[in-house]
Amino acid sequence: MELSLSPDDQAFRAELKQFLSEALPHELSEKVRKHQSLSKSDYEYWHARLNEKGWLAVNWPKSFGGAEMSATQRHIFEEECALAHAPRIVPFGLSMLAPVLQKFGSAEQQAHWLPRILSGEDWWCQGYSEPGAGSDLAALKTRAERDGDHYVVNGQKTWTTLGQHANMIFCLVRTDPAAKKQEGISFLMIDMSAPGIEVRPIRLIDGGAEVNEVWFTDVRVPVENLVGEENKGWTYAKYLLTHERTNISGIGFSRAGLAAVKRIAARVRDRHGTLNDNPYFAARVAQVEIDLMAMAVTNLRIVSKAAAGQAPGLESSLLKIKGTQIRQEITDLARRAVGPLAQVFASEAVAGSNTELPDALDAGHVAASYFNNRKLSIFGGSNEIQREIYSKAILKD
Repeated sequence: MELSLSPDDQAFRAELKQFLSEALPHELSEKVRKHQSLSKSDYEYWHARLNEKGWLAVNWPKSFGGAEMSATQRHIFEEECALAHAPRIVPFGLSMLAPVLQKFGSAEQQAHWLPRILSGEDWWCQGYSEPGAGSDLAALKTRAERDGDHYVVNGQKTWTTLGQHANMIFCLVRTDPAAKKQEGISFLMIDMSAPGIEVRPIRLIDGGAEVNEVWFTDVRVPVENLVGEENKGWTYAKYLLTHERTNISGIGFSRAGLAAVKRIAARVRDRHGTLNDNPYFAARVAQVEIDLMAMAVTNLRIVSKAAAGQAPGLESSLLKIKGTQIRQEITDLARRAVGPLAQVFASEAVAGSNTELPDALDAGHVAASYFNNRKLSIFGGSNEIQREIYSKAILKD
């Protein structure tokens, strides 16, 4: 689906394409295209380039140093960056913590932390999930007890994405164990270099280790690192999650992935001709393209509300469900398109192959992408839980 763009938006797209062609190194875009692991310096490089251009914080108000892009511009930005195989913008500071600080943080916290997020001086990770407290996040057990002008934190967080790179973590902690489950929770910002913190990598099914366990043993956190009011953290957590779920939908990634599937299918042959001529495969491609077009319109509505100062509502749950289903379907189509080559992870295993695939040496990464994307329907609140949230809301009367 092509948007009907105003002259200003057309000029923005042209400027963005020119910027991507000049600022994004070929070696880095190739790593992204081949689903190779990115280093911390890779992420930091792209973070810095976007910040220099003023396009890093696309959803921030200009009063906080953001780009304050329109909904259409954000749609264009996400799409073009994905098609150019630019690294994703690490969302934890920019798209998750920042909206919470801008709405609930003190003026002092905003003045200190927001510029450091933009500059890249702080790399944030998220301390939400725990063993036994994933989709049922309110069951968390990590404790924070007040001791003078500090909180003393003990407990464990898990599935902490890119925590091995972070110097800061925002955490949900229980400050009133006697309160009801959703009450007695507070929102703390914690220095990862504080004594008593240990980060342990978790090996994933795709062979990578982008997630971690984080252990807290008598970690002292200054009281001024409490966001908002004590025991009101569940309110801030829900606000953050609506932004996270909207971000997970990944329309730009889906567009880029679908374009790759079509390119591969145009070269793979079966008894129908090319794979694009196979009626079963073509029907699946058509259905996912229709779903993606519909979701793009929904996403524009939600982003428009956010740009007007409204937090995404229940629509973010629907967007998360459908967006993750689409991304998983696209990776499954790619896996089926490359056939037996998708069984391997190492590109060297298909070196010298007689396949007609244009990217034969990259076929092994299709499997890695497929397996990695199994997580999409689980994190950020599993799709089953999102359906339950939405159903309760619309059926409550």
